[in-house]
Amino acid sequence: MIRKTKADSQEIRENILEAASLIFVEKGVAKASLEEIAQKAGVTRGAVYWHFKNKIDIFQSLNDKLYQPFTNMILQDLEKDHPNPLKQLADLCTNLLIDLEQNIQKKRILTIFFLKCDYSGAMEEVLKKQNKQKKESFGLLIHYFERAQQKNYLTTKANPKILTLSLFCYLTGIAQEYIRNSACYNLKEQVPIMMNHFFAGFNKNCDT
Repeated sequence: MIRKTKADSQEIRENILEAASLIFVEKGVAKASLEEIAQKAGVTRGAVYWHFKNKIDIFQSLNDKLYQPFTNMILQDLEKDHPNPLKQLADLCTNLLIDLEQNIQKKRILTIFFLKCDYSGAMEEVLKKQNKQKKESFGLLIHYFERAQQKNYLTTKANPKILTLSLFCYLTGIAQEYIRNSACYNLKEQVPIMMNHFFAGFNKNCDT
């Protein structure tokens, strides 16, 4: 018997997640079965259980595939002492949304989150975790507005918390509308303009 290495095990896990994302998009999370996911991944059902407790665990792992890189990107970006934090944040948001158009896996996973699942019943715990992660992301993004205030790109009357909340709603709205009807959008061309309109509304220098 050939002993599987850690790399082999990780590859199998990623294959299962990829297969699950395809099945979830096709059938919806509620109607998808572990047997179908196993067949799609080319593994046994036992192999699926080796890596994941259940279907919800798979769903949560797909969520983590988006959340962890997103958080790491913000943390790395915040290490920079950018001369204009608003421009820095606008660029970050622009890159995130444009990547949604270019990254097939990210688009597929967000399609599942927005259109292919019901967050009632057992999925309520997943929603709670997602909301906790959003709160953590909120706590990171607010630093950009606080720094912008310190560097006089925002007035002292501006409320960083409200601005961060507004940005969250704006980004989520764009992402959801794109997922629902991507044919109507060209994010590479349109997002920079959208970001400019958003940030120009409260940027004292209006040059983001």
